[in-house]
Amino acid sequence: PALDGGGLVAYAAVTYILWGVTYTMMDIPYWSMIPAFTQGGKERENLSTLARSCAGVGSALVTVITMQCVYFFGNGNERTGFKWFALILSVLFFVFILITCLNIKEKSTVDVDAPSIKQMFKALLQNDQAMTVVITIVLINTSVYITSNLVIYFFKYDFGGADWYNGYTLFNTFGGAILRKFLNTIRIFYVSFAMAIAGYLVLLVLVFTTMSNVFILFIPAFFIFAANGMLLVLTTIFLANTVDYGELKNKRRDESVIFSMQTFVVKLASGVAALVVSVCLSLSHLSQDTAVVAGEAAQAGGSLVGLRMTMTVLPIAGLLLAVFYFHKKYILTESKMEEMNNTLRA
Repeated sequence: PALDGGGLVAYAAVTYILWGVTYTMMDIPYWSMIPAFTQGGKERENLSTLARSCAGVGSALVTVITMQCVYFFGNGNERTGFKWFALILSVLFFVFILITCLNIKEKSTVDVDAPSIKQMFKALLQNDQAMTVVITIVLINTSVYITSNLVIYFFKYDFGGADWYNGYTLFNTFGGAILRKFLNTIRIFYVSFAMAIAGYLVLLVLVFTTMSNVFILFIPAFFIFAANGMLLVLTTIFLANTVDYGELKNKRRDESVIFSMQTFVVKLASGVAALVVSVCLSLSHLSQDTAVVAGEAAQAGGSLVGLRMTMTVLPIAGLLLAVFYFHKKYILTESKMEEMNNTLRA
């Protein structure tokens, strides 16, 4: 509490970088397990779906309960509430990761030569299909993160009301948690893009009306969050498939190299989205501090127009770019994967 100015910035920077680095060290081998002990096809799809669905449920759960917990732990003081809620999540994170590490045992005793940095970059750059999926993931995640980062400000400053955080919670509950159960049955990639874009178009129309009922927003929430969940599952499967493709092309399996890009692109997308959100809030003259009274933070109607456009139009453009790029570059169809798996087994 005694820190301010430069000291506070230094403290935040050091702790965040340390957390980010160590999380990446864990996340890379975690996702590399999928292509390492699956043969492709339904087995890989099912495992990828299960892992991504569980990750989605966890992410959605935190999004749903955040503002309610913040108000509960802070007794109305958002700064205090965020502090205690973040501390509780940190403790839970440590406990659950410890359980994972203690219970997963490596069964393989095969010695594998570790690739050099040059070999890693060469393997990635030569795997054109991996690069295609990576770029697609960046575009998808950046689009969705822009909206998810701005939703809280939309409910605070635009949608309004003294109990704005209750509407925010309802919106994220419907979009982020309930719809996860459909992930095991819906696998159509392009339909997911169409759903997401349709959801954004509906949201774009709704934010420029005089609507005041949060339940109306469930319509775009359904399309956006459900589609995003499916896209995350499918891109994980596609990325796992590029490991087999890389083995045929480069004569070595590079699970960790390729899946490390998944961790990197999530962080890259988060950073780009945070930058876009910061610029939006600055140009729109909105405070990033959600504890600020909404009426004091948004005086002019023009500032809200910028908020609405940023959280809808930019994501639509990003998703359109992603689907066109993926359609043009990705070639690993089911028949192609079956052919590659037969060659690898031979």
